[in-house]
Amino acid sequence: MTAVRTPARVLSVAALVGATLCGTAACGSGEPKNAAAPTRTTWQEPESYAYTLTSTTQVLAGTFRVEVRDGRVTEAIGVDEDSRRQVREVPGEVPTIGELLKRLAKARSDNAHTAQAEYAADGHPKRISLDWDENAVDDEALYLISAYEPAGR
Repeated sequence: MTAVRTPARVLSVAALVGATLCGTAACGSGEPKNAAAPTRTTWQEPESYAYTLTSTTQVLAGTFRVEVRDGRVTEAIGVDEDSRRQVREVPGEVPTIGELLKRLAKARSDNAHTAQAEYAADGHPKRISLDWDENAVDDEALYLISAYEPAGR
């Protein structure tokens, strides 16, 4: 009988240890997804560059070709009909990459549920994902940055 109890006891202990480790590691706890995310990159935003932004937010949705000169957006061209309409209706809403990084930093400092970024080899962000409140609707933002070209290249 002792041989039967030992495996059952071992399984019990293993289950208890596993549950404890899972709880300690915030397994499925809804913890913010930005806890391990880096807070800074070594990339420095140049004064002038161009990039393509695909944005899915309540305020700005669509794909835009963006020109930045002297640190500000000087031209934003909508690539599709929705983004062309957005450029006409809310022209000041198309951000620089630096402004997107400020939104990311703000979300992190506000302990948003999600505040993540993926970076290219040169350090500029390729993807920024934000969600301030896991349970709120329509507060998510996804920014995809492509075709980044510093001026003079």
